[in-house]
Amino acid sequence: MDFNILVLGSGAAVPTFSRSCSAQLVTLNGVRMLVDCGESTQNKLRQSHQKMQAIRTIFISHLHGDHFFGLPGLLSTMHLCGRTEPVTVYAPKGARESIELLFAVSGTTLRYELNIVDIDVSKPTVIHTDRRLSVKAFPLYHSIETYGFLFEEETPLLNLRPSVRSQYGMTNDQCVAVKNGADLTLDDGTVVPNNLLTYPRRRPRRYAYCCDTAPNDELVSVLQGVDLLCIESTFDDAFTDMAQERCHCTASQAATLAARAGVRQLMLTHFSARYHEMEPLLAEATAIFPNTVCAADGETYSIPYQTL
Repeated sequence: MDFNILVLGSGAAVPTFSRSCSAQLVTLNGVRMLVDCGESTQNKLRQSHQKMQAIRTIFISHLHGDHFFGLPGLLSTMHLCGRTEPVTVYAPKGARESIELLFAVSGTTLRYELNIVDIDVSKPTVIHTDRRLSVKAFPLYHSIETYGFLFEEETPLLNLRPSVRSQYGMTNDQCVAVKNGADLTLDDGTVVPNNLLTYPRRRPRRYAYCCDTAPNDELVSVLQGVDLLCIESTFDDAFTDMAQERCHCTASQAATLAARAGVRQLMLTHFSARYHEMEPLLAEATAIFPNTVCAADGETYSIPYQTL
């Protein structure tokens, strides 16, 4: 199954003509999950031809407006478009009260069930599971309570090689056992090794989203070896003091963290509106971590399969 990240917004607090506020659509094993919901997220979903009604789960990193203010509008539009399926929102404490107040003063009553789950963790903790995937929340280091999210694919089942089922007359139970790694024992006692029946096992894929945060040593172990790390780089090194004051990362700090954590690829996001071109940020990052890209609104980034 595909593991795709569609960038709906890669800008920081002030949106620009080319960059909206933070939002991403993560699709893994057929499950669509929204991560952050800045202003104009629902417009970006429509422009990208994505069905917002297919989103069942939403993760909000923190309650700053550029990550959260688009959520009430999106939830309302889902209602107006006839949604009846439940929606679950994971967010820091305060989201529930904010949304309930807005809906109360606007006289909005949803026709679907809205479940808002408070995130309150001090270490990486699984907060959601769905169809062979799990999502962990972990604390970030920002000016208000903020969390990162780690999307992890469970170990995929092995794929049977062509014709082995008919060749050995395998039952459904035997197929399931072999897909889970067992050898096949024939009626005469002959044992057929699993590697002759299946393709090599795929390595579970992992994606981490960290926005907003200052660099911190504790993140190195949390992010160790992820396939793709998306992390903010609001400023370049010329604004290091401002980044520290506002609890943000520079591009070089993000790259240093990626290198220390041994991630496979780095995606920079949450760019200050002062940058019209991304080359200065990308140059700083690639000098430290070459496999770096700058997120672009409307672009999809994929994590391919790899065997163990």
